[in-house]
Amino acid sequence: MILNHLANPFDQVQRESHLVGKELWNVTTWGGRFAGKMDEAFERFNRSFPIDKRLILEDIEGSLAHAEALKSIAVLTPPEFKEIVSGLHQLKDRVKEAPSFLEESKDEDVHTFVETQLVKIIGKTGLKLHTGRSRNDQIALDTRLFLKRALIEVQGQVKQLMIEIVNLASNNSELIIPGFTHLRKAQPILFAHYLLAYFEMFFRDHQRFQDCFRRTNCLPLGAGALAGSGFPVNREALRKQLGFAQITHNSLDAVSDRDYLVDFVSASSLTLVHLSRLAEDFIIYSAPEFGWIELSDCVTTGSSLMPQKKNPDSLELIRGKSARVIGNLTQLLIVLKGLPLTYNKDLQEDKEILFDTLDTLLDCLNITQVILSTLQVNPSAAHRALEEGFLNATDLADYLVRKGLPFREAHELVGRIVLNCENQRIKLPDLPLDDYQHFSVLFEEDIFEILSVQSSIEAHSVHGGTSPSRVTKALSDAKEI
Repeated sequence: MILNHLANPFDQVQRESHLVGKELWNVTTWGGRFAGKMDEAFERFNRSFPIDKRLILEDIEGSLAHAEALKSIAVLTPPEFKEIVSGLHQLKDRVKEAPSFLEESKDEDVHTFVETQLVKIIGKTGLKLHTGRSRNDQIALDTRLFLKRALIEVQGQVKQLMIEIVNLASNNSELIIPGFTHLRKAQPILFAHYLLAYFEMFFRDHQRFQDCFRRTNCLPLGAGALAGSGFPVNREALRKQLGFAQITHNSLDAVSDRDYLVDFVSASSLTLVHLSRLAEDFIIYSAPEFGWIELSDCVTTGSSLMPQKKNPDSLELIRGKSARVIGNLTQLLIVLKGLPLTYNKDLQEDKEILFDTLDTLLDCLNITQVILSTLQVNPSAAHRALEEGFLNATDLADYLVRKGLPFREAHELVGRIVLNCENQRIKLPDLPLDDYQHFSVLFEEDIFEILSVQSSIEAHSVHGGTSPSRVTKALSDAKEI
């Protein structure tokens, strides 16, 4: 190795920074134990920098705080501290100004890269920075810092999606559509009531991400490799400097815990399940056979063969990408399930899962907002859909119950009336009163008053129901949220 032939390696580092590469790094970090050379294929296999370089700003931030902690216990002199801080800021500026230089590195991981670059900038003083910490508590810190910021962005996107839902509901507050069970027409509902069902789902998602933030907001730095730092760093001061709400209570748990990542990927999976269900609904409702909504050209594609096609690819991609994140959750849980305490290299896999989940989630949230803000509603198509399917059959049974008939008997009786209408190919309002009275003497002239779609809507006025008054209140509450 080059270092073995240098009388004063640290002076040489300052004069010839290009020598600060694999050879020097292996010696100064963990190479002293090893006499043999690492296999080239394993070296590539072992590297995580192509993935975890995304954490470089968090790693620099943690390093700045750690330098402050080392200065406070006199491990670093004030001039050394100043030199390290200056070097880290220079590196940070270069990352922001020309991030492409990261692609040239062959370092093992982001922590190695930061320290190597620091030594290139300021010389041997940079080798003091790692005192009292491990890459184990470093990566736990970096991912928590990264995830906290990511969660703020995710919550903002979920909130914006909720706003788009409320806007669409408010702009179509009187529109009535068929509600479905088993993908069969069931009862009439307000379109706004339907949309607010998704508002509730995404509101729960927002709360889950908030819960995840709370559990992520815990400082692991100071845990060292597993037993705690061997230097009396002030973890409470580190907590305040790095903006965490609390510190970890057990060093073993601090370096091995990835529950906060499971929380995030789990919450993301459920959010994408909700997005996928909404996508499925809109794929159906925008089909020509339904035509209740028209998707904008900006979120649809055509066919390379059939010129008439307008395909809902944006929705189909959201539906498909939900499977990707659900798979990420399964992968992360399987990585964790058999690991002994404490840190194991298996955990290198968690970063790619984290980044892919975040990117996929944000893309899907953004595209769904575009879909909602640009679609057109077709009230006439929705109105036509209400005319078929006997959506007022339950109201007819409720009418008989109010007249004193037990519900099970009313249900049976209305079923026979519906069958009779199907055979005659007529709707319930078209059946003459005499025919109704043939089925039961309980039917009177007022029967026709409850058979209208509007009457059906207004009848469901319990809290959480689809009556106009309840939906108006629900919309108001949603806007306040």
